[in-house]
Amino acid sequence: MNDRELLEAAAKAAGIDAEWHIDVDADFDAKYLGMFLKGARSPDNNKYWNPLTDDGDALRLAVKLGLRFCAAGNGGNVSVVGHSFDALGVVVMPNNDDPYAATRRAIVRAAAEIGRSKE
Repeated sequence: MNDRELLEAAAKAAGIDAEWHIDVDADFDAKYLGMFLKGARSPDNNKYWNPLTDDGDALRLAVKLGLRFCAAGNGGNVSVVGHSFDALGVVVMPNNDDPYAATRRAIVRAAAEIGRSKE
């Protein structure tokens, strides 16, 4: 699953109404921003949702889905377990010297598995 598919499945799991937004006039690649939250903000107060890069988005996603996670120190792993252990199992991501990124990715992967089970 690529990052876009992970984010779409995670959004589905959490009931987040979001869509990819590409600004063709922008000097940056919109894929790094994430998904645009529909109806969440007024047009002059846009909000992008990307729990792969935003700690707050990742934590809100974990809380909403009842995920539990454990991040080991440098060189360790991040483990995420859902409230329905049998359906999700355990998602383990290597730390790779960035425990924050590994934790965010593990949360999104776990949420994506929940979203895929809803299909």
